[in-house]
Amino acid sequence: MARAAVTSETIDYPDSDGLPMAEHESQFWPILYAGSVLDWHFRGHDDVYVVGNLLLYYQEGDASKSVSPDLMVVLGAPKRIRSSYRLWEEPKAPDFVLEIAAGSTCRIDQGEKRDVYASLGVAEYWQCDPAGDYLNPLLQSFRLVEGQYEPIPATAREDGTLTARSEALRLELHLTPGEPVREALHFYDPMRQAYLLSYRESEQAREKAEARLQEEQVARQALEAQLRDLRRTT
Repeated sequence: MARAAVTSETIDYPDSDGLPMAEHESQFWPILYAGSVLDWHFRGHDDVYVVGNLLLYYQEGDASKSVSPDLMVVLGAPKRIRSSYRLWEEPKAPDFVLEIAAGSTCRIDQGEKRDVYASLGVAEYWQCDPAGDYLNPLLQSFRLVEGQYEPIPATAREDGTLTARSEALRLELHLTPGEPVREALHFYDPMRQAYLLSYRESEQAREKAEARLQEEQVARQALEAQLRDLRRTT
């Protein structure tokens, strides 16, 4: 009896690799921040797909050929819900991949994963270490040039903040050593000259603005009361 042909449709491509999204908080908060602010930043683009911790299968017929980027952005893929990203069913490979350093994955991120991303044609590969435990320097980025990754130049500010520009996203990444992991990593939009803020940061900024307005209103009312008192005595 002839065996049934094994096709992509008959192979099980699991939706999960069984590993947690993040090893600890120094991974979780940066991943959450990056995914949420980039999704909002590209909200008006139906062909920009932003996702984190999703299995990317890159060889049809072999479910073992997969990686799970902490975050990836595809410029030119429809914005829709997926259970996995199967490269042969999609228009292209990611343009931007970000990995947050962790003890169990750092060596893989710098070796095996990096080689896979290069072979797939991922235009930019970024690694950062907000906790400051695994990478030196804490922000490392690479751009694909003729099939090989070359370092993206980074600068260090007086406060120690490392900055580098993503040509793929047209944004800058800023990483400030020593800051709490919730606040160490930021994307910066040079066109608007503004940081991409998380919901928490946006609410904090709004509350501060409201507090300033209230203080100004109280001060104005006090000044008006003083002027009324002066008029009564003259």
